[in-house]
Amino acid sequence: MAASADFSLAASGRPSGDTERPPSSHMAALILARGGSKGIPLKNIKLLAGVPLIGWVLRAALDSGVFQSVWVSTDHDEIEKVAKQFGAQVHRRSSEVSKDSSTSLDAIVEFLQYHDEVDVIGNIQATSPCLHPTDLIKVAKMIQEDGFDSVFSVVRRHQFRWSEIKKGVSEVTVAQNLNPAKRPRRQDWDGELYENGSFYFAKRALIEKGYLQGGKMAYYEMRAEHSVDIDVDIDWPIAEQRVLSIWFIQVRLISERGCSAKTLSAMKLGCTMEVSATDKLQVVEKWKKEMGLCWKEVAYLGNEESDVECLKKAGMSAVPADGCPAAQKATSYICKCNGGRGAIREFAEHIFLLMEKVNSAGKKPQC
Repeated sequence: MAASADFSLAASGRPSGDTERPPSSHMAALILARGGSKGIPLKNIKLLAGVPLIGWVLRAALDSGVFQSVWVSTDHDEIEKVAKQFGAQVHRRSSEVSKDSSTSLDAIVEFLQYHDEVDVIGNIQATSPCLHPTDLIKVAKMIQEDGFDSVFSVVRRHQFRWSEIKKGVSEVTVAQNLNPAKRPRRQDWDGELYENGSFYFAKRALIEKGYLQGGKMAYYEMRAEHSVDIDVDIDWPIAEQRVLSIWFIQVRLISERGCSAKTLSAMKLGCTMEVSATDKLQVVEKWKKEMGLCWKEVAYLGNEESDVECLKKAGMSAVPADGCPAAQKATSYICKCNGGRGAIREFAEHIFLLMEKVNSAGKKPQC
């Protein structure tokens, strides 16, 4: 859903589910985002479908409503800036846990040393942009209501495995998970569960013993279309394709200005409208609930101070070239056109061009 002072575009997707927060303990989302990257420099804030990569998982964490706090652990100024723009708090990690040899557990343990209030850590991978808030809501319930000490994400794969033969060794390969004489069809085989790294939830007591997985332990199976890892699926256009495949566009309009029923009828815009809106955030929240959306699935165009909160929360946002400074600071995309002079069309074209870009490779969304 994209909104502006005068207009809004709505993109509906899957429902975000119940977002009531369990009150029993302090659950913190923690995204680890080092500045160093052997593959893509500052990969964590590189734009993916118009949004910094880390922004997609921050949106999911914030939309889920299950975390008492959302943190980014980083050693880099630019990553800190982006994290704060998306509404996260920042833990400046030490150089000791920012080395190539440092583990995720090292960084999480350090974070807990500074935050006695945290009882449960939801360690979310920055490179999982298709993670959906509903996944986090269900996992939080497993920890806080069902009593699991740790829960980690998996995805189901239908892949046959064979033993590896080292060079120079006179051996033959052996099937690992099938009988070649009775090779099953995909529809007749349940497949296998593999960790996909999207998240690891664990209670403090377990982490302090040196484990992210242990105690009363469970896995959470993610849908294949929500399971994409930039570290593995390093083809950026394919990752963009996955992110954008959940979108289809529905336009809605919102304005602070009043407008008569006769004028609205004459405009023949053919979409939902709300005028004389004194609280745009409240209106968009109402629309989100009606459409079964989370903020991650909303695109918003606005140009006034009253748009700032919506611009910050939306998965994709934009401001016309002549938008107020506060609005421009709240978005990642500033249009070349002014309001009323093509900004709405430009933002719509920006979204569709992103979709066209990822489809130009000739590959269909893997859903």
